[in-house]
Amino acid sequence: MKNSWMAKSLVFTTLSTLILSGCAAQSSGTGKLNVVTTFYPMYEFTKQVAGEHADVIALIPAGTEPHDWEPSAKDMKKVSDADVFVFNGIVEGWAEQALASAGNSKRVVVEASRGIALMEGLPEEEEGHKDEHKDEHKESADGKILDPHVWLSPALAQKEVESIVVGLTQADPAHKEDYRRNADAYIAKLKALDESFRTGLNNVKQKDFVTQHAAFGYLAKEYGLTQVPIAGLSPEEEPSPAKMAEIIDFAKQNQVKTIFFETLVDPKVAQTISKEINAKTDVLNPLEGLTDEDKKQNLDYIAIMTKNLEALKKALNE
Repeated sequence: MKNSWMAKSLVFTTLSTLILSGCAAQSSGTGKLNVVTTFYPMYEFTKQVAGEHADVIALIPAGTEPHDWEPSAKDMKKVSDADVFVFNGIVEGWAEQALASAGNSKRVVVEASRGIALMEGLPEEEEGHKDEHKDEHKESADGKILDPHVWLSPALAQKEVESIVVGLTQADPAHKEDYRRNADAYIAKLKALDESFRTGLNNVKQKDFVTQHAAFGYLAKEYGLTQVPIAGLSPEEEPSPAKMAEIIDFAKQNQVKTIFFETLVDPKVAQTISKEINAKTDVLNPLEGLTDEDKKQNLDYIAIMTKNLEALKKALNE
């Protein structure tokens, strides 16, 4: 996201004039809650909790990298009309201004990561890239960019689901028990996934893994691993030659045999490093959006995270 929010404020002001006259929270027309989410994990978690009581949509289309996405006037209308708006927080740098512009006094807003202890997103050597990408992510009080990728820890995903339960219940207290029941059923699956990660990664031979961008810090921390990212929080960030050399030296010294790349982003940097050290490449999916192939295979959050676990176990036991 290359333009500053100061430059974008005029865009939101213009969009808001198109949607604000007479807008108020309204149901989907089916008697169900009209719930708007931002990107895939928020959509999946919300859908699991809402069940039959809400029509849930994701604003960011499948196959779209969410860090650089911006809402259109049509998207802003959806935000304005939502009974409930669910976003992760931090990664959707546009969300707070969009909510302010698409005014709706009855809309319930759920920031799913609120209350979770957030990690700083950039190591010291990446500070030179901070100004370029600061509009994509929130900063801490001391100016550090915060890491948004909490959904990649199954343990923290449970906390996000709990936040969504609170929001749906606030908007629709008549179905409180159903939301609680649905959430408990899904959280049980997330707990089983969490346990699979703990047992599967507990005794791996190596604890360090090299990945294309710094999306897996929460996962690594939760399960005793060390993420070694080629680039920072933004998947589009180009690492410097010095950073590339550093990663190559690290991989050689630590006999890293797999370099992870990800869906939705050009894998050329990971491929360059893998060729340099004669290593394999494999996918570690940050679940920022489903690909067409994911949808064809009917893959969901738990299935893709299970594939991530198998990929990590294979790479870290080589």
